[in-house]
Amino acid sequence: MKIDSERLLIRPILTEDSRAIFSYRSDKETNKYQGWIPATLAEVEHFIAKNPTSFDLPESWFQLVMIDRTSNSIIGDIGVHFFGNENLQVELGCTIKKEFQQQGYAKEGLKMVMQALFSQYNKHRIIASVAPENKASIQLLTSLGFRKEAYFVKSYFHNGTWEDDILFAMLAEEWNATL
Repeated sequence: MKIDSERLLIRPILTEDSRAIFSYRSDKETNKYQGWIPATLAEVEHFIAKNPTSFDLPESWFQLVMIDRTSNSIIGDIGVHFFGNENLQVELGCTIKKEFQQQGYAKEGLKMVMQALFSQYNKHRIIASVAPENKASIQLLTSLGFRKEAYFVKSYFHNGTWEDDILFAMLAEEWNATL
């Protein structure tokens, strides 16, 4: 899968992306709400090696990178989790390099991926899971048209503790109504 806009190119993660990914993914403070913060470059290389060779495989996570067209550098990544036997539902996760946050890149990248998932891959529903304290991500999802679907108490085991989790969702018909 490759998608591009005036500002971004979104493509599958590659082995040669490991240093760029490690440079921002290893930032513990910026990524405190992320489930994966690599400690070593080797950990990133292993993560990339596990990425499926095909997009849209049931019960898989597929990692995409966002490349800023001006600098031609990786500024973030989007994880796409295909789940369910019918392969009609997807979970999204997004990480943006600190210097590129609050500039609309996450919204633009997610919007591009969502458009492809709903229109080209005929997905029924897209979800995103967020820590209640992660106000920036909640605002981002709301701005994309997601609705809060559930609040789970101590349902996510993160960094050795049970944490609350909010589930946001959007159906294909809700997406289509916004176009």
